[in-house]
Amino acid sequence: MSELVREPGETGETTEQGESGQDVVPGPSPELGTGILRVFGRQMKLCRLRAGLERPEVGARTGYSPSTIAAYEQGRRVPPPRFIDVVDELLDAGGLLKEMKEEVARAQYPAFFRDAARLEAEAVELWVYGTHAVPGLLQTDEYMRAVFEMWRPLLDEETVQQRIAARLARQGVFARRPAPLVSFVIDESVLRRPLGGRAVMRGQLEQLLLVGAYRNVEIQIMPLNREDNAGVDGPFTVLHRDGEDQVAYLEAQGRSTIVSERTEVRGIVSRYGIIRAQALTPRESLAFIEKSLGEL
Repeated sequence: MSELVREPGETGETTEQGESGQDVVPGPSPELGTGILRVFGRQMKLCRLRAGLERPEVGARTGYSPSTIAAYEQGRRVPPPRFIDVVDELLDAGGLLKEMKEEVARAQYPAFFRDAARLEAEAVELWVYGTHAVPGLLQTDEYMRAVFEMWRPLLDEETVQQRIAARLARQGVFARRPAPLVSFVIDESVLRRPLGGRAVMRGQLEQLLLVGAYRNVEIQIMPLNREDNAGVDGPFTVLHRDGEDQVAYLEAQGRSTIVSERTEVRGIVSRYGIIRAQALTPRESLAFIEKSLGEL
């Protein structure tokens, strides 16, 4: 369908800000305003016009501001799943908008991570080796903000908020039933790097202790004083979906690779096994985290 009406202020452009929320050059967003978000926005607008509703009325009846409704229709912001459910019924869209909900949710992630996010959501086992920062599945929202605000080039504040929401949503993996088995090995240097400050790091260490107590989660620390470390090539994630071969996810400098070739994946899996054997045990690791918490 084509868009029938362009309302005042619809330019398709956004004001970019840096990853720490500082203003930079205005222009079209590199990830929003295209693809599934534009398709969803156009369909939502057509449904609204067909229902004879103005943006303020839709906003009042869904609990969102007219400017937010406009941003959704223009593909400049990612609408949350709850909003999609409500607006589909309000506009009598017959499930059209709900049908796009999963694809819209994936648009929350940077382009390089979207395939990995889908695999992660389907995984029955996850093995994560982290060397630079606390793995995203374990981060507090304060720690997330500290990490995103340090990225260069800078992210605008709206993108920071969007990525925090997306990363928090990923943590629903721990509440899934049946629960996936999740293993983390984290380099000790990560615990010594107080991103966001001491208060943020204290909250993050407390989060590690909390999640580490889950029955389906094991957290291990790789001490800095180990003379042997099979993980010197850097961080990675191994994902295993039910009935499917394992795959590995590698990421660096905003680029990612999903490895599916069996021989290569087998090597990464073996490497993770060695890394786990070289790290502290889960019980020793939780004690180590608690000790680190006391030192902050």
